[in-house]
Amino acid sequence: MRSVFFKSISFFLALFSLCLLSACVSVQPEFAAKDLERWTQDVLKGSFRDEKAVKVKILEQDASNAECSTSQATGLALSDQRKQEIEAQNLKTVQAPKDGQYFGDYKLGEALAQDGRGLTWSDAAGQSNGGQCYNCHQLSAQELSYGTLGPSLYQYGKTRGVADLGSDASKPVIQYTWAKLWNAKSFNACSAMPRYGHHGILNEGQIKHLMSLLLDPQSPVNR
Repeated sequence: MRSVFFKSISFFLALFSLCLLSACVSVQPEFAAKDLERWTQDVLKGSFRDEKAVKVKILEQDASNAECSTSQATGLALSDQRKQEIEAQNLKTVQAPKDGQYFGDYKLGEALAQDGRGLTWSDAAGQSNGGQCYNCHQLSAQELSYGTLGPSLYQYGKTRGVADLGSDASKPVIQYTWAKLWNAKSFNACSAMPRYGHHGILNEGQIKHLMSLLLDPQSPVNR
């Protein structure tokens, strides 16, 4: 009797799965493309709450993020022209250092890059955030473990010809690196890198420290 029961249950489960699969296959592409992102956002917003440093508002996407999310969800790639437009729009948001100085202390930059603290439910609102650079990049030859989602940054400044921060301050790589840290979408429309300055994740002084880590010839990145 139990055998018949379990066989019946298995049959109905298989039938239900087949019906569900058929329903998924029959969804029209334009319908999925139009509604998938909205459904996703509704689920996310219903699952989040304000808690210490994390606010539900963080789920609100600007135009750049929204387009990239929809593109990734639907598999419909953005055109090269649209990518260039998004990058140009984001580049306009980059704010140069108020005092004209791009560099801080590479030792503080190294500590910041290896700091994963911040922007979680356990963090107090207003506390200083870490850069979490190690999650995606190699930073020095001494590191035993590092992320590979992004390119290695080892010898970043050295390979780009920065030999002295004072005399080389006008090099294009200085402005590029600052803009990349401030708003990564300035050069990659759908970059997954945090937009540190644009979103206020790091302050101007912290970004200066990361600049020194990446470009100072004496930093562990360039030795």
